[in-house]
Amino acid sequence: LRERFPIDPRRCPVYQDLKGGGAPAGIEYYLPLFFDTTATLFDYLPPSALLALDAGVLESAEAFWAQTGERYEQRRHDIERPILPPAEILLPTEHLRQQFNATPLIETVAREHARFGEAADLGVQPAPDLPINVRDAEPATALKSFLASYPGRVLLASDSPGRREALQETLGAAGIKPSVVANWEDFAALADEAGSFATVAAFDNGFAISEPPICVLTERQLYPDRAGQPRRRRRSDRDPDSIIRDLSEIAEGSPIVHEDHGVGRYRGLVTLDVGDTPAEFLEIEYAKGDKLYVPVAQLHLVSRYSGASPDAAPLHSLGGEQWEKAKRRAAQKVRDVAAELLEIQARREAREGRALQADRAMYEQFAAGFPFEETPDQQQAIEAVIDDLARERPMDRVVCGDVGFGKTEVAVRAAFAAAMAGKQVAVLVPTTLLAQQHYQNFRDRFADWPVRVDVLSRFKSAKDNRAELDRVERGEIDVIVGTHRLLQEDVKFKDLGLVIVDEEQRFGVRQKERLKALRAEVHLLTLTATPIPRTLNMSMAGLRDLSLIATPPQNRVAVKTFITPWDASQLREAFQRELARGGQIYFLHNQVESIERRARELAELVPEARIRIGHGQMPERELEQVMLDFHRQRFNVLVATTIIESGIDIPNANTI
Repeated sequence: LRERFPIDPRRCPVYQDLKGGGAPAGIEYYLPLFFDTTATLFDYLPPSALLALDAGVLESAEAFWAQTGERYEQRRHDIERPILPPAEILLPTEHLRQQFNATPLIETVAREHARFGEAADLGVQPAPDLPINVRDAEPATALKSFLASYPGRVLLASDSPGRREALQETLGAAGIKPSVVANWEDFAALADEAGSFATVAAFDNGFAISEPPICVLTERQLYPDRAGQPRRRRRSDRDPDSIIRDLSEIAEGSPIVHEDHGVGRYRGLVTLDVGDTPAEFLEIEYAKGDKLYVPVAQLHLVSRYSGASPDAAPLHSLGGEQWEKAKRRAAQKVRDVAAELLEIQARREAREGRALQADRAMYEQFAAGFPFEETPDQQQAIEAVIDDLARERPMDRVVCGDVGFGKTEVAVRAAFAAAMAGKQVAVLVPTTLLAQQHYQNFRDRFADWPVRVDVLSRFKSAKDNRAELDRVERGEIDVIVGTHRLLQEDVKFKDLGLVIVDEEQRFGVRQKERLKALRAEVHLLTLTATPIPRTLNMSMAGLRDLSLIATPPQNRVAVKTFITPWDASQLREAFQRELARGGQIYFLHNQVESIERRARELAELVPEARIRIGHGQMPERELEQVMLDFHRQRFNVLVATTIIESGIDIPNANTI
């Protein structure tokens, strides 16, 4: 490395890692420095090898080679992380082309792009889409016609045994009764038998073979609008309490609380002689350097400090009055809260609420319209909410999960049950933009059902909003989405049965007081990614029911975090990677005063990016419009302050 590059070993992380016996990230790009000669894949292939190339391989290789050359030119002078020329570590495209020309080759191309005389038809076609619509009176008409006319055998492949049984039930009701086979081998062995068969198999797509005539249909053909969630081994059920209460060991220097003496700092375990017997004690340091030694046997008197900023925790004085006064104030607050909770709970228990229950068959049809497979946590949350609604007392449940983990579908199922039971639903959100997003989601899900959904929004005129409220009062709207405007005294419902609150922590004290009153009267469902401590404590105490959605959805991968000095070329590369996949970028900037200058710098660095600015000092409507445009992908880079924390699901934004 030192012979090849003019590096300063002290400033080169790669050199330091190698010297210490470690393997730095990206060590494979220094492979030629470890060996006299290196080999390619083609050096390992026997002369008789046959290559099969998918369409467009060479075009992709050429694009990659050009991109690699551009990145090399950008970073070739980096003396801290020196890099070799691409030709030393990668196979040039021209070399690749020569190898392909010298090797027996099968190239797959689409039929319409085949050159006459050079192409052989493999006799394989994509399977046709034969959608099953469970809402139709005849849900499998297309499949029935296909089976009647197809000359060979048809295999219906499901993702799991449960999905296969559900498919068999649907087909059985339509008069189609496929025979069950254990796997593909058993199906292939039935060469002389015609008809339809069902199995569990992991085919990505269906296909049809001309000779012998065999057609494989997967759920992509039968449910083309439905995206599957990859099957994962079911984990043992975990109590939400264990997730929240599973705390690590107390670190030395952390603040802790003694029941009788207040807040001090934990200084570790010490061994002291008590009489003739050594014993272990917790050493706690208080204000003015005073020490308290707590026997391990009295560990129950010590608890973790739960206040804000542990580093700045206020230490109490041993023997002082401060801790006793704080305990008396806390006890009074506890009594006040307890009285309030008892009153609400008594009103809830005394009120004989109406159970909200949809017809089971209708509910199953509605659930089938969800275009994804529910994650295990999401399914548990849905079942818990539906069970709560079916009881005679008002529900008060908190559903906690990250943005994009599927909380909205839980709310949609609850709203369906309430609407089908003849009750109205209010969906309460903190911002106009989030109201628009929920409105669109609810509209999409209820499009095929007699459920009227509308929204109160600043994007509408005052006259239109007043008309919506009149329709709500007359019972002409089943689901109304809105901000805190829904909590005002002039909003009247004909028969409100369910209130759904999203991002509860964003509402003010006055709105929460109104929610408290509602809690005793109607079913209440709270959705949150970041529950406020009071909500969380009430859930932990059993005063509010809690469901956690912790399983990420399909294709959600772990976040990778890189911490580096400011580097324009590295930044440009990060932008290009995200924009090349059609994604969007948040660029977080911490100063409103210089945010426009930063946006101009980024525009010069990445001219192909479409950049807009958003910050908290902008007029509220202007800021909402910026966020709405970002959600609709009208630009791809948002330079913003912390206002991006708004609960809005922008799944296309993949890089911060």
